[in-house]
Amino acid sequence: MTLLKIAIQKSGRLNEGSLKLLKDCGISVENGGDKLKARANGFDLEVIFLRNSDIPHYVEDGVVHLGIVGENVLVESESKVRILEKLGFSRCRLALAVPKEVDYNDINWLNGKQIATSYPKATEAFLIENNLTASLHLISGSVEISPALGLADAVCDLVSSGNTLFSNGLKEVAVLMRSEAVLIQGEINDLQVKQLVQQLQFRIQSVLNARNFKYVLLNCPVSKIDKMNAILPGMKSPSIIPLVDKNWVSLHSVIQENDFWNVIDALKAEGAEGILIVPIEKMVY
Repeated sequence: MTLLKIAIQKSGRLNEGSLKLLKDCGISVENGGDKLKARANGFDLEVIFLRNSDIPHYVEDGVVHLGIVGENVLVESESKVRILEKLGFSRCRLALAVPKEVDYNDINWLNGKQIATSYPKATEAFLIENNLTASLHLISGSVEISPALGLADAVCDLVSSGNTLFSNGLKEVAVLMRSEAVLIQGEINDLQVKQLVQQLQFRIQSVLNARNFKYVLLNCPVSKIDKMNAILPGMKSPSIIPLVDKNWVSLHSVIQENDFWNVIDALKAEGAEGILIVPIEKMVY
């Protein structure tokens, strides 16, 4: 039997997000005893658990067919792989930060300074792009404490909420890149493996599509159907279901998450009643 092999982070937020995504795709993975690999249920898939930084290289070398990794790690690895899907979880940003007391006006302040970072390639690219000259101090962890210890004037590190920077007396001054989990693929020649990749990608796309939409049900006066239809185009057009009261109908449709509140406000203004919002588990085009 041909197995599709995918590498995910051994532990951490990417591990949790990756396993949840697979579960939402109908694929369960048991990793009892911290095994380095596990056979999945619900799909011809084997999951390999690796360090985040190793995943791009394993994919590039063909040891595994796919990987789930942060975009920022992909930049640092410089691996020759391609991104199949942006997965929408583990969002963060690679940012520059300086001590709060520093009189920072613009990025030219960085000239001649020392920057502590675990992401030298992205940081160096930023310096070159902006014609800046600074020394990089490579640190594998606890980057934020470097200025307080006198090791660096600034730091370049991943930021989610910014709480870690704040607690270490730092302020964010520039964003180098925004990152999220991505599905990556190396070169694949086996036709059966290619088919499995397509099947898995289809499942993932269905899950991701569903996260961006909400299912809406509402009661609408018959006289307002055309106006409601203009507000609720849905995938093609809303479904209209007759009610016992012949002056009213029930409209069923789909709303994009980004437009949700604007659409709801517009529906209410046109006389919609009994509006129900239901999450969508999967959406297949």
